[in-house]
Amino acid sequence: MSAQKDCEFLVKRARELVPDDPCAAKAWLITARTLYPADFNIQYEMYIIERNAERTTSAGRLLYDMFINFPEQPIVWREISVITAALRSDSQDKHAQFLRGLFETLPGRVQCEMLLKATEQCFNTLEKAEMLLLLLKRFPESVVQHGVNLGETLLEAEVSENVETPVNCFRKLFVCDVLPLVINNMDMRLPASLMQKYMLKAAEFYIGYVTRGPSPDVQIQGSKEGGSLKSPSVSRGSQRYVIDGLSEKSSVVAEPWERLLDILAVVGVRCEWQGDKGQRSYVDMLQRVKELCRYLPGLEGDTRSRCCSQVVICAALVLFRSAFLYVSAVQPALFQAVNALSSGPWILVEDLSSVYNDVEVERGAVKHAHKKRKLADGREKTMSSDDEEGLGKGRGRHILVNKTEMPSWSETLESFRTARESWDLLHSHDGLETEFKKICASWKTDSWLWFRIFLSDMIIYQGQYRKALSSLHQMAAVQQPQPGQQSPSGQTSLEHHRALIQQASCHYALGEYRMACEKLLDVVSGLVPPNHESTKTPEDQGRVKTKTRKGNDLRLLPCTSKAVLPFCLQLMLACFKLRAFTDNRDDLSLGHVVVLLQYDWPQGEMLFLKAVDKICQQGSFQYENFFNYVTSILPNPNILYNTWLIAYHTTIIEPPEQNDLANVNCGC
Repeated sequence: MSAQKDCEFLVKRARELVPDDPCAAKAWLITARTLYPADFNIQYEMYIIERNAERTTSAGRLLYDMFINFPEQPIVWREISVITAALRSDSQDKHAQFLRGLFETLPGRVQCEMLLKATEQCFNTLEKAEMLLLLLKRFPESVVQHGVNLGETLLEAEVSENVETPVNCFRKLFVCDVLPLVINNMDMRLPASLMQKYMLKAAEFYIGYVTRGPSPDVQIQGSKEGGSLKSPSVSRGSQRYVIDGLSEKSSVVAEPWERLLDILAVVGVRCEWQGDKGQRSYVDMLQRVKELCRYLPGLEGDTRSRCCSQVVICAALVLFRSAFLYVSAVQPALFQAVNALSSGPWILVEDLSSVYNDVEVERGAVKHAHKKRKLADGREKTMSSDDEEGLGKGRGRHILVNKTEMPSWSETLESFRTARESWDLLHSHDGLETEFKKICASWKTDSWLWFRIFLSDMIIYQGQYRKALSSLHQMAAVQQPQPGQQSPSGQTSLEHHRALIQQASCHYALGEYRMACEKLLDVVSGLVPPNHESTKTPEDQGRVKTKTRKGNDLRLLPCTSKAVLPFCLQLMLACFKLRAFTDNRDDLSLGHVVVLLQYDWPQGEMLFLKAVDKICQQGSFQYENFFNYVTSILPNPNILYNTWLIAYHTTIIEPPEQNDLANVNCGC
């Protein structure tokens, strides 16, 4: 008991001398340690004095002595936890740098043992993983013993914590920190199945990270222009994104696609995949696996299995990356910064450049695409060849786009093409398709709205309109606006009509004109009409004068009131036009055609004159409110003159001179 009191007296005396005479305090503690070498409090007090004075070497030596001689003292482990926290942090303050320097003075063997024992002291899974990761990074030789176990622990924690997304703290540590250490350690002999499992875990994380949606509770200031599209949720680009359990800085993943490609290159070497051993681009990788597919039917056993795995994994990654690049261009608000809202979205629809062409010419052009089918009651229904095989799966189809409005049109269409090629490759063999479906089921790709947008556009491109309608109906249900949700202008957001517009385009391609018009009316009723003025680019004007394509092309249409309203009216015109000019009399369709032709006058002047001729040949014409609809919308002298011409030929009315019609009061 007397020795304990002596130790306490010596420590107390040293503390009193520290402020005025630290050298004397140090002398007292050296004396005390000589007299009582087994007393922990004396050594700890010596360490505190050196630590507070930030004398790195002496503090490190004393910490080493305490770690060796008093490993069971809780105070020692509290001190070690402070040091390891500084090692894990990116803080650059003076004290944190001192603690890291103190740790560096310890012998390597002690550092390794200290980190390993500190890991055992942790009960939180994430903290324990970070501590062990620190050990693996400082001592690569420990990866062989602890690397795979740490990876499996993180993946198991992900399951036990019931996280809803692959973009979580456990997966992030595994993919970005642990996995590169494991796969790049050539002393480890990992089975190919485990390497491929880890590869897919990494791919799921990186794809989920790149395509993650924005936070719904963040308000943004967007464009007030009524015709522009507003996303149902704001883009993540304007927000600080933090993965739950990690700091903001630790949540950032730079160049995810490049990182994924790096991992794929290493896994390919470890799994003895065919091809170059070096890193490839995604496009080169697709070309390589396309070549491998030619030899796939002749392979057997392990060679076939290995080749199949290579093709599926590589082609799937190219598919998802290319699909993302395409959708981020046509639906940028899902991924990009707030300023991307002004540039999208875009809708893939049937091209209507030939809508004002002579109806006989157009019938000849679409003869191959549409067939007549007798119904039970003897009527005929126009059927698309999609009802049988589709339009040759999109062979020879062109996608038209205004290059001025979409500067990156070339990259966008190239991404769309690459994604389609990848999809076709993955469905070229039963074995490839089966393995790819397993990946999709595991990743729950059915819930990825952005990927469903791509799939719908791809199916439309392939001409499988019936299948596209099914996909679009599902998408429309997902994109329904919430109760009370409005765009800044007070109108329903055009984004919620995107699927309706594509449905109308598909119904038109199938010859289901009534359904097409019903969808179009739903869209038009929610639009604010833009100022009606000619907005054609020189490119568009030139296209009208040149020979048009065979009605088999598609167009990327900006989802704005300025572009959507003209398209809807043109699609209605296309629906009514074929019925209006049949041998059978259909005054209602003919009247609709005359009314719709006014919008883009004089583009449809030749078609309008044909309508006038047909009416005159009939000798009579019945269309409710004809004069109100035709003369009150666009009082064009040519239209008015021909209107009076109709009246003259169908009733006993003398037509006035054409020049006099400019002065007619039309009630405008």
